[in-house]
Amino acid sequence: MILETVDTLHEISKTDFQNKYFKPQKPLLIKGFAKQWSAYDKWNLDYIREKAGDQIVPIYDNTPADATKSSDAPVTKMKMKDYIDTIKSKPSDLRIFFYIITDRLPELLKDFTYPDLGIKFFKRLPTLFFGGSEAHVLMHYDVDLGDFLHIHFGGKKRILLFDQKQNDFLYKVPLSVHTIEEIDYENPDYEKYPALKYAKGHEIYMEHGDALFIPGAVWHFNRYLEPGFSLSLRALPNKPSKFLNMLYHVFVMRFTDKLMRKIFNAKWIKYKEELAYKNSHKALQKKLGK
Repeated sequence: MILETVDTLHEISKTDFQNKYFKPQKPLLIKGFAKQWSAYDKWNLDYIREKAGDQIVPIYDNTPADATKSSDAPVTKMKMKDYIDTIKSKPSDLRIFFYIITDRLPELLKDFTYPDLGIKFFKRLPTLFFGGSEAHVLMHYDVDLGDFLHIHFGGKKRILLFDQKQNDFLYKVPLSVHTIEEIDYENPDYEKYPALKYAKGHEIYMEHGDALFIPGAVWHFNRYLEPGFSLSLRALPNKPSKFLNMLYHVFVMRFTDKLMRKIFNAKWIKYKEELAYKNSHKALQKKLGK
């Protein structure tokens, strides 16, 4: 993979953000962004444990999705306090996915402010994502195609970003928003996945309080290097073409894939991954002029 850093600032005006990053759909890292919040000191795992410790939460890990189950089915459930104690006490790949603040911990809504960057955030869905020091989220882009600001707390986190022009080099699986699941983006196997060597993207390391602007439909791979959690503030697609594409992704593509998965199970997954490999092989041959 060909990885570059992203632009990194400590502050930015709404005008500059709109002109240099939002309109051209370019990622940006804002260091220490959350320090401006009056409740900044509350954003840690101990505070979440205190306020939501007895809540039962669905837990995920690094295991690839089971073809016989729903792709979003958790591996187990546990109390939030037990989960936080686990990831703080030992290496763990356990994570919590899409914890909606509005529904689960509404008092947190007063502990942050939406940034004045000219983005119309969808305020119904501020969400938290948690992970232990060995947790990662497979390479994907969000099915709603929305832009979002990703604000991280706790230990360090590594993120890889790729735009849609890199689809073929990333081994994109048809009728899905993810790549071949067995690809290890920390130690890529270029012999097995040679096209991956030519994928151009960005590598970002986030620390406590940092914010990362991720444009809609950008591929992202998240790897928690230490226990932590992130807050995502989302915006729906703001252009008619993107909105229609979002409707296709959510109501046509996803439905079709779920139906085929239900009918054919592992055979469907294998077929799609074989097609992903063929498509990337063709793209590689074209790039190499063969």
